[in-house]
Amino acid sequence: MSSKTVPKTIFFRNHKYHGLKRIITDDFTALLILSVLLVVFFPGACAAKSAVSLDGKPQTGLTTKIISITGEEDSIAVEVELAQTEEQRNVGLMHRTSLEDGKGMLFIFETDQVLSFWMKNTLIPLSIAYISYDGTIVDIRDMYPNNTSPVHSSRSVRYALEVPQGWFGRAGIKAGDKVTL
Repeated sequence: MSSKTVPKTIFFRNHKYHGLKRIITDDFTALLILSVLLVVFFPGACAAKSAVSLDGKPQTGLTTKIISITGEEDSIAVEVELAQTEEQRNVGLMHRTSLEDGKGMLFIFETDQVLSFWMKNTLIPLSIAYISYDGTIVDIRDMYPNNTSPVHSSRSVRYALEVPQGWFGRAGIKAGDKVTL
């Protein structure tokens, strides 16, 4: 009498698979199918998060640019880091311990939308200006360190500019002023 190895099986039953019945008898095949299902149904679990700062360090290497904000009387230059990708926008100014007046981060979105920001893992108080597609500042709001309450724009906008809290007021910048990118 010879001994046989009993194959390991995975059964897909009729429940959600509309009559699909399949027995998988090979470990490699089972692993391959489970991997495909994981990628299809849980893509976020498999995605690389290159710019996300999971190590508690601020992101570095972003492109910088000088933009200007024009009010009723004069124009003010601001040196900004550009957060252009989803990963860069998700990290933003997290884990920074300081930010000088006249500097900030400009979040650039592909389409107009109502934006919402929070301050998770952000250690410094910030002010945020929500800016429309044509460069008009729509709202200016203050945000507080590590506060996870969302801070929304009042209407659809294309950009958001974060600076040290109170800097807009100190520089005389208000809603209605124009940002030149």
